Amino acid sequence: MTADSGTHAGREGAGTSRLSPRTPELVLCAVDEPLAAAWTTAAESLAGRVRVHRGSVLDVTAQAVVSPANSYGWMRGGIDAVYARAFPGIEQSVRSAVLAFHGGELPIGEAVLVPTGEAEPAWLISAPTMREPGEVLPADTVHPYLAARAVFLQWRDGKLDQGPVREFVDTIAMPGLGTGVGGVEPATCARQVAAAWDEVFRHSR
Repeated sequence: MTADSGTHAGREGAGTSRLSPRTPELVLCAVDEPLAAAWTTAAESLAGRVRVHRGSVLDVTAQAVVSPANSYGWMRGGIDAVYARAFPGIEQSVRSAVLAFHGGELPIGEAVLVPTGEAEPAWLISAPTMREPGEVLPADTVHPYLAARAVFLQWRDGKLDQGPVREFVDTIAMPGLGTGVGGVEPATCARQVAAAWDEVFRHSR
């Protein structure tokens, strides 16, 4: 009961301006004002169902939450530690999926989806922003973009045993990507998430 999606899909129609007829609802979550302000600026520029939530990602009604993880699936710090407390066994589920699909190391730019064991959110999308736990990212990192793109491709192209991911996930709750331990500036994260959204969901039909 996992789904795996990489970033092997091409940049289909990148640069065109028509929004895909269907996108997930994306809820950008922030517990601090700098990130909330950056999310708000980014959301104003995006077409589709995008909104900002000032508060915990776990307070959002969503079918999936995003884990801005490390490549090995350890969930010991930041929002991942919050998920590990909220969803007992989720770390082992993530690490098992990473082992099964990627030999134990999930590359930045790819994602796995695992069940949380809860009715809602039923799914966690693990998309690493750093290779090693606790890694501080450089100022010119593009890891938030790569992680967000992996999340959106997982929704668009991922498959579950029951059918396409997009048939079971309508709302995705996303915290800051790399803005905690990774040290990414909120504005940088927000711009990169917006760019990933545009790339995956804006294309010509």
